[in-house]
Amino acid sequence: MQLSIVIPLLNEAQSIPELQQWIERVMATTDLSYEVIYIDDGSTDGSWDLLSSLSRKRDNLSAIKFLSNYGKSQALHAGFERAQGEVVITMDADLQDSPEEIPELYDLIAHGKYDLVSGWKKKRYDSLLSKNIPSKLFNWAARRTSGVQLHDFNCGLKAYRREVIKNIDVHGEMHRYIPVLAANAGYKKITEKVVQHQARKYGETKFGYDRFIKGFLDLVTIAFISRFGKRPMHLFGTLGFIMFVVGFVLAAYVGVSKLYKMAQDLPYQLVTTNPWFYIALTAMILGSLFFIAGFLGELIIRTGKPLERYKIADERATM
Repeated sequence: MQLSIVIPLLNEAQSIPELQQWIERVMATTDLSYEVIYIDDGSTDGSWDLLSSLSRKRDNLSAIKFLSNYGKSQALHAGFERAQGEVVITMDADLQDSPEEIPELYDLIAHGKYDLVSGWKKKRYDSLLSKNIPSKLFNWAARRTSGVQLHDFNCGLKAYRREVIKNIDVHGEMHRYIPVLAANAGYKKITEKVVQHQARKYGETKFGYDRFIKGFLDLVTIAFISRFGKRPMHLFGTLGFIMFVVGFVLAAYVGVSKLYKMAQDLPYQLVTTNPWFYIALTAMILGSLFFIAGFLGELIIRTGKPLERYKIADERATM
């Protein structure tokens, strides 16, 4: 199998037939062997009935139905697990990503030059205030935080070498940061390609304003994981050491100050009435807790088991 096309979707019944026909028209101009994998992320509009029907008529189309809506990252994870192509291309099902880009994306990966090619929607047909401006801010923050220099991290149209998607773990809401996950795993040959972006033809976007909050929190998470995911003690141990030393120095100051005043017959106050005593005590306790967090983190990454991320209600496999 030369190419796998992975398409997560939620309530895109109107788009699916047109998208599938478009993919087939494009692929008919190539001599590539390919498969299309749809992942229905808990649709309620008849998308699954359409996918079931399409899979019965095509031996290179398979579909997975989630029991509930688990999110795009989980859908991509399921698709990546089943992908057999040497090159894997992801795209959205809302017709805003153009299948016309598939042959060129395939060539960029298949010739061995890149590990990952990310689409760049340079000209967008989205709302300026609700998507364009927030997207620019988000991408700027992602570049500064991750060091991966892409203009459009969140573009659904991407191409990967098979090895890449089999060696990264896409979970939570991390689909926005797949290039960062790949770079952290050692796949540094990452580039971008300007791709066509279409105005939405059917339905409405499935992402609300809460995606900005989630995106920011995920950015913080991936920044932490990138630097300390394999060595949490380096962060928590350092913080714990600093806090404990600060607390110890303050406690020593309080104690020495009292002893000095006692030796000089100067007025002094009880240690328990000195606010610096409680600041010192708090700092030492926090330092100890940071150390404990570091030890626990080290134990978890060595003994932790992957969680079940989604449940599949039905599946239509290729023949």
